[in-house]
Amino acid sequence: MSAESNFEVIATEAKPIKAWIKGVPIEAKAIEQLRNTASLPFVFKHVAVMPDAHVGIGCTVGSVVATRGAIIPAAVGVDIGCGMAATRTSLKASDLPDSLAAIRSEIEAAVPHGRSDKGGREDVGAWREEIPAPALAAWGAIEERYKAIQERHPKIAHHRAPGHLGTLGTGNHFVELCLDEADRLWVMLHSGSRGPGNRIGSYFIELAKKDMRRWFINLPDEDLAYLPDGTEHFGAYVEAVKWAQDYARRNREIMLAAVLGVLRRHWPDLDTDSFAVNCHHNYVAKEEHFGSSVWVTRKGAVRAGEGELGIIPGSMGAKSFIVRGKGNPESFRTCSHGAGRRMSRTEAKARFTVEQHAAATAHVECRKDAGVIDETPGAYKDIDAVMAAQCDLVEIVHTLRQVLCVKG
Repeated sequence: MSAESNFEVIATEAKPIKAWIKGVPIEAKAIEQLRNTASLPFVFKHVAVMPDAHVGIGCTVGSVVATRGAIIPAAVGVDIGCGMAATRTSLKASDLPDSLAAIRSEIEAAVPHGRSDKGGREDVGAWREEIPAPALAAWGAIEERYKAIQERHPKIAHHRAPGHLGTLGTGNHFVELCLDEADRLWVMLHSGSRGPGNRIGSYFIELAKKDMRRWFINLPDEDLAYLPDGTEHFGAYVEAVKWAQDYARRNREIMLAAVLGVLRRHWPDLDTDSFAVNCHHNYVAKEEHFGSSVWVTRKGAVRAGEGELGIIPGSMGAKSFIVRGKGNPESFRTCSHGAGRRMSRTEAKARFTVEQHAAATAHVECRKDAGVIDETPGAYKDIDAVMAAQCDLVEIVHTLRQVLCVKG
């Protein structure tokens, strides 16, 4: 371990694994996945692992994989461009009413959330009738690029692509109101590229698998299938991922504006200041590291270049953090994207009761029913331990505590 860094080295027969996991549990299955990834010949230098790491599909969530000459689509995942947005407002805790239930209902009405694959009037997670003007304007700015990609790869088409802009989704996606250490109110949210991004990610993962079979390439895990630079699908994947990342960023911008619109109905003079962050944590980018130009895939990880702002959320009832990157080269200038799951959704549903969830989130205006048990705070790692494990990657700028949470 270097004097400047807090990582542990996990030895492998190929590239090493540098893991920021001191004091934080990690599953044996996740270590196995990381070893599989590190064994690939085009991995550059080492695989970096964040303290919130846990088992994913193919690649571990919370891993950073730099490569030369190839990209592993599963190292980005199917929620392409998923990330966080936050902004600080002029409101203070003293401005808020005793109950935030009405405001939660208004936010839930302003931002479609939940599943959007049922069709008809049950399709609550998408715009069901008229798509609002901000979403239409955002779609108009990216529609032609989508059509161009679709012409070559018709199977990526998603019939609700315009109708998913400005919508939250389900699972661990959320909208929150938080208070910082000075009792200033923040709006914070978590979402990605919704159905269109999922379709793109799933499609290219399958194409990569087909190529592996066609070329008789045996992998330790077929979900580590890769697209070599210069081959038929590589350029199309890069183009499609960039589009999905753009879609995801715009999606968060629309939702953030919608939530601020709800607040301005109650506080017409509400303003926001210079503290605003919009960052991906499932994406790929071409970057310079250790003197080389490489592709960096971050799956559940946030870029933390020197001075760059990022967001590390806790669970529904825990703290969250606005952070400033320290630019640590050993982590490929990266930090964690959250607390990270310590158990599967199935295990959480079996282990926790509605009463336990309600007690753990007593200080938050949020759902307290069986439908969100898998998101209860106890299903996640200790956010304080996660932050301590990456003290060499980021510095904390603001500590936020949730007072309202909307989940799909």
